Amino acid sequence: MSTSTVYLARMRIRNPDQNNGVKIRDLCIAAGLSDIITEGDLTAVKLHFGELGNDTFIKPVFVRSIVDSIREMSGRPFLTDTNTMYIGSRHNAADHLSTAIRHGFAYAVVDCPVIIADGLKGNNYREVAINGKHFKTVKIAQDISDSDAMVVLSHVKGHALAGFGGAIKNLAMGCAPPIGKRDQHQGMQAEINESRCVGCGYCVTQCPFDAIHMGKKATVDKSVCYGCSACLQVCPEQAILFHWERDVPRFLERMAEYALGAVSSLKNKVLYISFLMNITPDCDCVPWSDAPIVPDIGFLASTDPVAIDAAALDLINKERGLPSSSLHCHHEPGENKFTGVWDYVDGGYILEYAEKIGLGSRSYTLVER
Repeated sequence: MSTSTVYLARMRIRNPDQNNGVKIRDLCIAAGLSDIITEGDLTAVKLHFGELGNDTFIKPVFVRSIVDSIREMSGRPFLTDTNTMYIGSRHNAADHLSTAIRHGFAYAVVDCPVIIADGLKGNNYREVAINGKHFKTVKIAQDISDSDAMVVLSHVKGHALAGFGGAIKNLAMGCAPPIGKRDQHQGMQAEINESRCVGCGYCVTQCPFDAIHMGKKATVDKSVCYGCSACLQVCPEQAILFHWERDVPRFLERMAEYALGAVSSLKNKVLYISFLMNITPDCDCVPWSDAPIVPDIGFLASTDPVAIDAAALDLINKERGLPSSSLHCHHEPGENKFTGVWDYVDGGYILEYAEKIGLGSRSYTLVER
């Protein structure tokens, strides 16, 4: 497997001509945005608008820098994401658009339309052939599949099921409609630790599939549960369990195959930019933002989603963990920070599998700008 180039711009600034917006635009140029965009390209800017109540999603002012760069290349950008499988403020396109605007992704700020790529209720998608181990076809939002080019903006942070979320997860879950997200979670099923459950019923209100029922304790109907982890995220007693050793590797493999399908029609017309700031323990899908687990690092850019995720993990692990965060171990430089939060899943396995199926290379050269 060949070595890919990943460009890094760190957060330190002592020059008024090198603010973060300028740094991001310089990264776009260095990483080859001009090779990605040709005149008139309808360019999907794939990002996460943040669940209502979350405040650590990528700043709209940074997104504007990328939109401006695409326009300079005569591209035609639009911001996009897909609807969620779980109940929340992004479950349908109407609510999703309202949330995006409330979080600052309005035309007056980003100079760009927002299009929810899988339609009003998540039914606008296309079957894409991949011939993977788990899937022969995957379901990709049609407005992403129809794009001429794509710039993938990923806020790197932790995740309760995947260990961490970066470019690969952004492609996999983020480019899939709710039914595609369900495909990826297939086989993951919640279980209740009865010794911890106090019968508060909060998990029942958060389950999008009505799979949890209350008696004196909560019970899970496994014929209905799709393992979305909404209950895991909110249980105040940490009474929700999954069969981690059995199910997580398959879950990560399924995500990697979906990521491959998301870019299969775009060939070499995808650029990845990852934001290593506000590195929280949870996904931006939760309606809160916990304290960061390491200091802000900077921005990465590459044309390889595997390499950029590998570089992000290495850079995060080199940092000293913040003592006031949810890290319960692995505070020292060189230790795995995300397993210091979610000790039952090593999200790095997705890089190994993604490289195996041809999504990219774990081998990279880091070039600081």
